[in-house]
Amino acid sequence: MPAPDPAARLKMIRYRAWHRGFREADLILGPFADRYVETLDGAQLDELEVILEEPDQFLYAWIVGQEVPPSRMEGSVFSLLIKFGEERRGL
Repeated sequence: MPAPDPAARLKMIRYRAWHRGFREADLILGPFADRYVETLDGAQLDELEVILEEPDQFLYAWIVGQEVPPSRMEGSVFSLLIKFGEERRGL
């Protein structure tokens, strides 16, 4: 299988971040992707894609601090996402 086109990968990540089906998650993940996706390296993009695989209700609860995220979410991108979510909520 050929390597994915980098521009197509970034476009798909942005799409997935904005079209979650859970509006509250869209409003954090979409702007996060818009702000950071161009600056992330390959490993960080891999991490973001894993994050985007998580069910919305859990992911949103972890981002806003309603629930403690599982250890599998530990990483630089998830930490950046938590900080971004706090900024968006004015914390």
